[in-house]
Order: sequence, then structure tokens, then C-alpha cells
Amino acid sequence: MPQFAPVRVGGGRHRLRRLVRHRRRAVALGLAVGAAALVAAGPRDFERPRGHPGVEARPTTAAEPARERRVVETVTAPVRIADGATVRILRPGDRVDVIAADGGAAKVVAAGARVTRVPDVDLTESGALLLLSVPRTTAARLAGAGATSRLAVTLR
Repeated sequence: MPQFAPVRVGGGRHRLRRLVRHRRRAVALGLAVGAAALVAAGPRDFERPRGHPGVEARPTTAAEPARERRVVETVTAPVRIADGATVRILRPGDRVDVIAADGGAAKVVAAGARVTRVPDVDLTESGALLLLSVPRTTAARLAGAGATSRLAVTLR
């Protein structure tokens, strides 16, 4: 009968020591397993690019140039807000919606306008001035609405 090495139970202790000695391999193995898990759990819809929900992906060819984004020219528009106390809570960089109140009807004139400057608020005069950065077409709507109705802002 041939000689066999003794069977040892509980030899996992040596594997753990070896794993600790080779930490780089253990970290690489952990990162590989984590990346594989992320890929497996990722989106199944390969038609849409990531980060652009609702946008259909369309392959471009060499003959068809990629579309360039249209740059929207923004201007600084001075707007007189009816409630001066509301303007006091605004800071440059805030995003606001400008609402025109005409009698009983109200409509949004500018959505997501960025506050560029808040001049000192004088509560004795009617309303307060606010400088907004908006596209040129929105600035024209703001000027028209400011001439015919009272303007208010809401924070986004």
C-alpha cells in the first residue's frame, strides 16, 4: 500500500496568511470582481447612450459629420420684481423662474434664469431691481411683461 500525506482539516488559516502577504493581488481580484458585478448589473438597453435618457442613439458614419451643439447667446436683463423683500433672499448664481401676474392670470415668462447680480434693495420704492442672465429672446419677453404686468420670482 502506498504512503499518503496526512489529511489536515481547517487548513484555511494558511490561505488567509498567503492572501495577506499578497495584498496587491487581493486588491486586484476585488476590483475585477466588483467591475464584473457592475457590468452584469448595468443597463440592458444598448440602443440608448448612458446619461441621456430618452435620446435615441444613432450611429454616425464618416460621410455624416457629428452635429454641433448650438450655442445660445445670453444677455443680462434688468428686471423689476414687485416684492422687494423676495429679492433680498436671492444671491448671484441662484436659478429662478420669473412669473408675470396680470390681474387674475399668471404665466411663467422666464424659466431657469440665472441671477447675475442683486443690487442693494430699497424697500421704499415699488419693487426691487434684479439682474438675470437669459437668452436674448427671453430678455425681450421679460421686457414686454415688465411693462404690462407685475413680476414675481420663484426659486428653483
